[in-house]
Amino acid sequence: MRRSRSRSRSRSRERRTGTPAPFPAPAPAPTLVRVWALVLVLLAALAGGCSAPRDAGSDAVVRLRFQSLAWQKESVDANKALVAEWNAAHPEVQVQYVQGSWSSVHDQLLTSFEGGEAPDVIHDASDDLADFAYGGYLADLRPLLSERLKADIPAASWETVTFGPGGGVYGVPFLQEPRVLMANTDLLRASGVRIPTPEAPWSWEEFRSAARQLTAEGRYGVAWPLKDPVSATLNLGLSAGGRLFHRDADGKAAIRWSEGDAVVPATIRAQTETDRSASRATLGMGGSDTLPGFFGGRYAMVPLGFSYRQQIVRQAPPGFAWQVLPPPAGAGGLAQGVSPQTLSIAQDSPYKKEAAAFVDFLLSPANMVRLARGDWMLPTGTQALADPALRTPELGWATGAALAAGLRPAPAQSVRGYPEWKDKVATSALQEFYSGAIDLAELEKRLVGDGNRVLARYQR
Repeated sequence: MRRSRSRSRSRSRERRTGTPAPFPAPAPAPTLVRVWALVLVLLAALAGGCSAPRDAGSDAVVRLRFQSLAWQKESVDANKALVAEWNAAHPEVQVQYVQGSWSSVHDQLLTSFEGGEAPDVIHDASDDLADFAYGGYLADLRPLLSERLKADIPAASWETVTFGPGGGVYGVPFLQEPRVLMANTDLLRASGVRIPTPEAPWSWEEFRSAARQLTAEGRYGVAWPLKDPVSATLNLGLSAGGRLFHRDADGKAAIRWSEGDAVVPATIRAQTETDRSASRATLGMGGSDTLPGFFGGRYAMVPLGFSYRQQIVRQAPPGFAWQVLPPPAGAGGLAQGVSPQTLSIAQDSPYKKEAAAFVDFLLSPANMVRLARGDWMLPTGTQALADPALRTPELGWATGAALAAGLRPAPAQSVRGYPEWKDKVATSALQEFYSGAIDLAELEKRLVGDGNRVLARYQR
């Protein structure tokens, strides 16, 4: 078994001694005393083969496995330190830290669930939980969580981990990452553009104009790293009033196109094709791939996740001046979709109560701040978010914290069939649109028409 539980097993062994007689003698009839002796031996053997009670001897120690997906050194150090602090304070409930990987977590968890080897406490992201929740692999946390934790995390964050007609809660959202604009400070000042703030952000039209002003010989105003175009397009689309995914009165999801859904893709297409203020070469890149060009002055701005600040701090050349700007806003204000990192408890864990206590410890306000700083992200908890360490202008913390109020569940957060739609329909359609191979009408046709056919198979 995967858990450390000592099991004493005793076997009754019959031992016969003596010298055999030359002629076999008839066996004496068993007396009542011998019958009772045999019964007692059998009972002792049965008792010895059973597990010792959990509160006896070494079995008093409950052992939990916590699989973490932390990967940056500061984040790994913070997680391991918190596990060590818990273990020192709770000798009766010991936690083993298990290192997981974002690149393989879905398949690894599916295998461990089906094999009965899942960790007790599971680190993942809210957009990866739907299949596990509907499949019965995760525990409904509503009866397990403390009232403090329930009240501290806003309702919008809880929506990202709520699934099914019964409204079960299958994870605790604890870290979230808005998209921001990383900008070259010297180029911003030299261009004369208005510097946006969370209180007065750029509109999408102003953003397009600013990118044109920042464009010069050998330099683009903006670089869009869109190796994964679906997440960026959908989540930023909320700021323009777009949503794409909607729930009908019967609870079924449907894809519908609106004017707001066109704003983000049309802006990006205009920057690359019409204005020439955005580099087409970066459309197939990941965020990290654009940083050398950002440091070298080839790109004045790069839309990236908030945690990329850590890479910039570590990799930027001496003297490179940069700052964090809020993303553009539209009809939806500074709203944008996020898929928070989560902590869940496996349904087959025999120690759900103890696992929930450990989660509550990890996500106390002070500890949530430590985890957020280690991952260079924002906490979901309102008390942690108010911590002065996350409100300082240094390294853009204050700008990120100011965006927290506008963070919403990613539009397709709880939609069954979304992964297939993303992989088989949306990714290729958006890539072709951004490259200029298809127009906006064809993009709408594929995202909506082909997309609804995919969703229909999951909602029969």
